[in-house]
Amino acid sequence: MSPALHLAASNATTEHRPLIITLFAAFVVATLFITVWAGRQTKDAADFYAGGRQFTGFQNGLAISGDYMSAASFLGIAGAIALYGYDGFLYSIGFLVAWLVALLLVAEPLRNSGRYTMGDVLAYRMRQRPVRTAAGASTIVVSIFYLLAQMAGAGVLVSLLLGITSEGGKIAIVALVGLLMIVYVTIGGMKGTTWVQMVKAVLLIAGTLLITFLVLWKFNFNISDLLGEAAAKSEVGQKGNADAFLEPGLKYGVDGMTKLDFISLGIALVLGTAGLPHILIRFYTVPTAQAARKSVNWAIGIIGAFYLMTIALGFGAAALVGPAEIKASNPAGNTAAPLLALHIGGVDSAWGAILLAVISAVAFATILAVVAGLTLASSSSFAHDIYANVIRKGQATEKEEVRAARWATVLIGVVSIALGALARDLNVAGLVALAFAVAASANLPTILYSLFWKRFTTQGALWSIYGGLASSVLLVLFSPVVSGSATAMFPSVDFAFFPLSNPGLVSIPLGFLLGWLGSILSKEKPDEGKYAELEVRSLTGIGAH
Repeated sequence: MSPALHLAASNATTEHRPLIITLFAAFVVATLFITVWAGRQTKDAADFYAGGRQFTGFQNGLAISGDYMSAASFLGIAGAIALYGYDGFLYSIGFLVAWLVALLLVAEPLRNSGRYTMGDVLAYRMRQRPVRTAAGASTIVVSIFYLLAQMAGAGVLVSLLLGITSEGGKIAIVALVGLLMIVYVTIGGMKGTTWVQMVKAVLLIAGTLLITFLVLWKFNFNISDLLGEAAAKSEVGQKGNADAFLEPGLKYGVDGMTKLDFISLGIALVLGTAGLPHILIRFYTVPTAQAARKSVNWAIGIIGAFYLMTIALGFGAAALVGPAEIKASNPAGNTAAPLLALHIGGVDSAWGAILLAVISAVAFATILAVVAGLTLASSSSFAHDIYANVIRKGQATEKEEVRAARWATVLIGVVSIALGALARDLNVAGLVALAFAVAASANLPTILYSLFWKRFTTQGALWSIYGGLASSVLLVLFSPVVSGSATAMFPSVDFAFFPLSNPGLVSIPLGFLLGWLGSILSKEKPDEGKYAELEVRSLTGIGAH
């Protein structure tokens, strides 16, 4: 942590720490006020889970973009581009293209078919208890994987601002974020979470737009000059091969295995969004399927504009900060965007400190909004699918169900804090890609088969969910992400027999295969009448809640 820029950043944040703390405190207080206000309007389960279905297409689109543009988008992608150039930008492309799958295949049918959770859709034409248990387990696991990335981003970000270098201090920051998310969800439910996500989306777009403008202004709005300077300052540029920074293959073209890793990553990113629980539940917050479709259109526009601006963030950080100084602050590159803000304003100047504080407060807002959405998705699934429909066999009152969701929020928050502390040094974009792979392996095959294949059975659903879930999680555990490399979660040991960093290439086709195989081999006869009802309902909205 001794290189010049990190020292300058530390000095700048020390000198202007009162301003930084004030900005952070102002955001936290403002969002807590929104949460308490929304909590007072949360009267029943529909309010807690779906915000009373009162949000417009535009409001929900804004909230979806706020939920989706996570620490991975803002911190991880900027760092990946700054360190790997063209290959880093592939994350932006994958995250954006994924929305086409959600728009064309999932958004409208899901809004028409379900009530609060993914389990509602699956249980409509299958045996309730086993399917809801599987859906709840999958939702919780995917959400926790995604939460890891947000916790890691929070630890890195606040440590940089407050000059905290001790491991204990970083863990305390992760715990603080976890406590805040527990408060947001238990008090505000979906209404509070949605309003926080909308505010955060506006702040993130405004902050990114400001930095993009300043970066381009620094290079006289000549993108060619920006890319040329970034390539020259890159690690390969300093070795006389600047062109490699702007061409495919710097990270994923080293050998045959890294090329396979890229294919695996691409499949996970493109297919994962349509299976993410915290995105799926957002379709239930609007009054009609038309509003659900409109909200996805708005989200695509907002998210697309943001990902275009990540070019300026990432290449700007490479050009103005440099990879050596970024890695000195955080080996995975997660501090590239905040350090870029500091550099643009001037490392030793008040403007630099102000920009650093503003952008970091926006990033912190990003993390809080996303962790609230994730926690709500997993606690809702536990309460609605597992507690109300499996444990209580449909006999729980709405009040008991919401109480169970609040207790589940606390438990999931504690687990996320513990795991987030372990993952604090990993690149957050890579961590989110793992969550996408798990979602695409376990959730997406089951959703698509349930909506579009009349021969799909309960056994097929269970094989698909548990098989996709188990294979993706096990492959991650035995991959270089967890052990066997300098940047792994446990770098001192090596039990990584699976060579790819992302399991999607194996686990996603396996999830689809198991869903098909389980249904073909099942002795259970599919209820074609129920499928016909679901088909009419998913396409027309007749009977939708």
